[in-house]
Parts: sequence; structure tokens; C-alpha cells
Amino acid sequence: MSSVIIVILVTLGTLFVLLSAIGLVRMPDTYMRISVNTKAATLGVGLILVGTAVFFNDLSTTSRALVIILFVFLTAPVSAHLIGRASYFMGVRLWKGSIMDDLRGKYQKNSYILKSEIDDTPEDNIDHSKMKDK
Repeated sequence: MSSVIIVILVTLGTLFVLLSAIGLVRMPDTYMRISVNTKAATLGVGLILVGTAVFFNDLSTTSRALVIILFVFLTAPVSAHLIGRASYFMGVRLWKGSIMDDLRGKYQKNSYILKSEIDDTPEDNIDHSKMKDK
């Protein structure tokens, strides 16, 4: 019975990692690629590690797998947010099919301050719609 559970967990984890790799190639811009990798790869790695913990059925291995899962689940969203924020500051353009840029006019490029409403000093704000294509 445990071998069936292990096969299911590892197979699902592998499929999520595969979907993450496909999404990395297929998504049109940096921000969507970050989103796909953070969600799918994190879940895939978590499932594979749970399958590993069930396979070895040892307290030492299980505790290590759980600590790794906790570490990945805590650090992946934070690192994805920081990469996305740095990309936005550097001027990486959104996909041309994006409907809305929620941050337009709210980030100041000189101080990197995020405002909750559109700032009244537009010369300091990052506006991707006015950037030239590279």
C-alpha cells in the first residue's frame, strides 16, 4: 500500500515540476514565468519530498524532508516577489497582452517607495507604457 502512495506522490510531484518547466518556456513575460515557477515547482518539490519521507519511513529522513519543505515554502514566494520587484524597477516590460498594470504610477524610481495611490509627482514614477522597446 505504501508503494502506491509513494508512486502517486512522486509522479504528481514530477508532473508539477514538468508543468513548471513547460510554463517557463511558454509564458510570454518575466512576471508570468516567475509566477509559474513559484507555484508549480514549489508544489512539485514538496510532493517529491513527501514521497521520499514515506519511502524511507525513518524519523531522521522525514524530519529533514519536512524542514526542506518548510524552507522551500517560505523562501520561494519571497524570492519570487523580490525578483519581480527588481524586474519592475529595472524596467522589464509587461507582456503586450496584459490588460492592467496595477503598479503604474505607484512606484517611485528614485526612492523605490511604493505608494497605495497614484503619486502626484509623475516624473518620479516608473511608467512602463512610456518606455521604449529594446
